[in-house]
Amino acid sequence: MVKLRLKRCGRKQAVYRIVAIDVRFRREGRDLRKVGFYDPIKNQTYLNVPAILYFLEKGAQPTGTVQDILKKAEILK
Repeated sequence: MVKLRLKRCGRKQAVYRIVAIDVRFRREGRDLRKVGFYDPIKNQTYLNVPAILYFLEKGAQPTGTVQDILKKAEILK
């Protein structure tokens, strides 16, 4: 099963990538594809909408936080 989840990138300040990843891999493990970027401190978000829609179409499940980000961007209703 594939999930859309956050992958931490920053050391001191938390910065996250939104990735499509197999549930058997750990959070920092090998991802299938990077589909976005999220900075909670600056409240910036970049989303690759066609890639996100592709994975959602194939049955990927977003985690709670990613689902909230997608709802704010009006990708999910």
